Amino acid sequence: LPPVFRLGAIAGATPGKWIDAWHDRAPRTRLELTPLELRDQDRALRDGEVDAALVRLPIERDGLHVIPLYDEIPVVVTSADSHLTAADELDIDDLAGEVRIVPADDVLAFEVPGTVAPAFAAPETTADAIATVAAGVGIVIVPMSLARLHQRRDAASRPLRGAPTSTVALAWVAERSSPAVDLFVGIVRGRTANSSR
Repeated sequence: LPPVFRLGAIAGATPGKWIDAWHDRAPRTRLELTPLELRDQDRALRDGEVDAALVRLPIERDGLHVIPLYDEIPVVVTSADSHLTAADELDIDDLAGEVRIVPADDVLAFEVPGTVAPAFAAPETTADAIATVAAGVGIVIVPMSLARLHQRRDAASRPLRGAPTSTVALAWVAERSSPAVDLFVGIVRGRTANSSR
């Protein structure tokens, strides 16, 4: 195996258990975790910046191997004292009339009928959008892992029923498959050190 295996990961991905397994199975190959912006995930793979990456679908699959790993439910993030926090879960209809903030790095890209666009420019990042809603302005809809990543005392989140999920997948360039990539794929698929491929 090479001295370094570079794994890209979009915000919210949680590769911890796979990295632990990597350290056990490939102790001489350092795993380097590279945080990726959603807009850069495809380029980072194709430019060879990373050997494989945990990405958010959709991604242009041409020339890539892609294994969907899990689906994340979307949540509505709002200020901690918003009336929306009265419910344990929300439906799309519950959001009618709410100001919906969509950050420039939005990963969900779906319409929510009945919501209102804010009168100000979209924040650059999900973290900025969550800070804005925590201050009492509007709502933002993100996958649950991003709500956890940017958790604040003055914000609250509730699962959103009936909204599209966000799929996290493992991807790598097909023609750059290697023993290191194969090993990581095996770990992610749950193959043990002793199982044959």
